[in-house]
Amino acid sequence: MQNKMSVLQAQQAGERAMARCDSLAMISETEGQLTRVYLSAEHLRANHLTGQWMKEAGMNVWQDEVGNICGRYEAQTPDAPAILLGSHLDSVRNAGKYDGPLGVLTAIETVSWLNAQQIRLPVAIEIIGFADEEGTRFGITLLGSKGITGRWPACWPAQPDGEGVTVAQAMQSVGLQAENIARAARRRDAFIAYLELHIEQGPCLEQAGLALGVVTAINGARRLNCSFTGMAGHAGTVPMTHRKDALAAAAEWMVFIEKATCEADPLLVATVGTLTCEPGAVNVIPGEVRLSLDIRGPEDDPLAKLLATLLQEADQIAARRGLSFRAEEYYGIQATTCDPALRNAFSEAVTEVQGQSLLLPSGAGHDAIAIAECWPVAMLFVRCAGGISHHPAESVTTADVSLAIQAYLQAIIKVAESAGSVNSRNAENV
Repeated sequence: MQNKMSVLQAQQAGERAMARCDSLAMISETEGQLTRVYLSAEHLRANHLTGQWMKEAGMNVWQDEVGNICGRYEAQTPDAPAILLGSHLDSVRNAGKYDGPLGVLTAIETVSWLNAQQIRLPVAIEIIGFADEEGTRFGITLLGSKGITGRWPACWPAQPDGEGVTVAQAMQSVGLQAENIARAARRRDAFIAYLELHIEQGPCLEQAGLALGVVTAINGARRLNCSFTGMAGHAGTVPMTHRKDALAAAAEWMVFIEKATCEADPLLVATVGTLTCEPGAVNVIPGEVRLSLDIRGPEDDPLAKLLATLLQEADQIAARRGLSFRAEEYYGIQATTCDPALRNAFSEAVTEVQGQSLLLPSGAGHDAIAIAECWPVAMLFVRCAGGISHHPAESVTTADVSLAIQAYLQAIIKVAESAGSVNSRNAENV
């Protein structure tokens, strides 16, 4: 019996995972593009195919009450708690192949190897292909992972999609029942840890010349709708010194946002993604400008401090120009810190397979955010070409994926054996 996956086995596992990503990418509601949304026919097809691969890897498989596809590989003893692995199987519109599915398929490869070697660990392994992380259809995110944590808000079943179909109606159309949502929730003693593999969705690993990195934290985020209100006027007759130009104020603030964020902390980012001018005529001074602000960072306190600085400056710009400014936060999520022990397990495994380990935050959200409300989490990043994601050009290499599977498996075994040692010591002390 081998204790580690060989280079050849890793290569074969990587090739298989990549081929399966291709197969899942063919399951799409739009020809020539990848779009797979929650509670669609394509969602169920992807679940069915992924479930078949889980069964081939030696797992017991079921679909839960919110549409997650789940598989369990039993431990040395029955009813043991599990290490949870996985990621999501849904996509944005016109997506790439690897954001989400790669994490599910590489997890299956680790279990497949254990099964082939006839290895049972002190804890079980469960894999979940989460039904909805992106929120593409209903505009609410993390439905799959929040299902297993029991954190679905009561209003979610009534949330409509773009065609007016509610979550509850969509569930009924695929054989699920909204009144059974709570049954998807798992007991707190069901899992000891959650380990997620994901493409980086950024350029840091590529710039460092490394295939793999270990996540320190998943960025917290704030999103705000903001507006400057001045006075519209004739572009030819109002002197420059008499103007209350809302767009000029917004432009001044946008330049400040860029400068202040760069000076604050290299891990903080801020983006003005939308801008609307009223009345929007070439010969009229803009009287009102509405703009969005998205600000993110891996620690809550620096994030809050930067946001306060930006809003204070906006107020000062408005006062100096004789305008008014208002901002309304419509979305906020706290930063999620990865568990130190789990993170170390990933770092040791990555160091062993690639010679060094790079620690980096995640700027994007993941299912691990929801899972961390109930269980300790850690994440492994895989390099993606150009940092491109949420786009058909999303790309990873088989060599990098093979290396990732090796590291993933080693970390899983280390976490499992550590849990087994703790259980043995506890039993001796009884």
